[in-house]
Amino acid sequence: MKLVWSPETASKAYIDTVKSCKNFQESGVSEFLSAMAAGWNSKLIVESWSHGGPISTSVGLAIAAHHTSGRHVCVVPDERSRSGYVMAMKEAGMSSSTVVIVGEAEEVMEGLTGIDFLVVDSKRKDFARVLRFAKLGHKGAVLACKNARHRDISAFRWHWVLERGTRVVRSVFLPVGQGLDIAHIGAIGGGVRSKKGPSRWIKHIDQRSGEEHVFRG
Repeated sequence: MKLVWSPETASKAYIDTVKSCKNFQESGVSEFLSAMAAGWNSKLIVESWSHGGPISTSVGLAIAAHHTSGRHVCVVPDERSRSGYVMAMKEAGMSSSTVVIVGEAEEVMEGLTGIDFLVVDSKRKDFARVLRFAKLGHKGAVLACKNARHRDISAFRWHWVLERGTRVVRSVFLPVGQGLDIAHIGAIGGGVRSKKGPSRWIKHIDQRSGEEHVFRG
């Protein structure tokens, strides 16, 4: 089995995120990631966050989890970040359904099995370790690094940070926000694809510049 794309669910999550994030003065990263997480029917959506970070992406991922009847988990490094996250989500009008886990990347990710959609912030010094220790789902997964232009690692390659043997089906860098680096991970035991499925496209409009981008999901 593998992740199956649902354009209807993606559209619903995108629209709801646009409405919920209209007061945030940020780029459209949250709407894009929300649509992707929902469109791939992700049942376990995980993100990393630290104190002082923007909350709009978290709002979008929580909305995506609502549309897929999935779980939204946020991994934070300390209690200060946990308190800040909970308060920011509350101020954004989101319910308390998101699970917030405090701890080091190795310890926290060990307890999260079957991740379908994972978002890390490249500004966090431990973003590579979060990716390394992620326990991805058997149907495959989608990984996203936001703020990719801020990475200290030059010439970043997914196979450098992922667990050995992880099969990267395709990856792409998108000019959304401060850069989104996205990788699609193949299903375990999926082997070589016999046929190429139809392309899935996502239309994204930057709320600040008005530019329209069309990407393949």
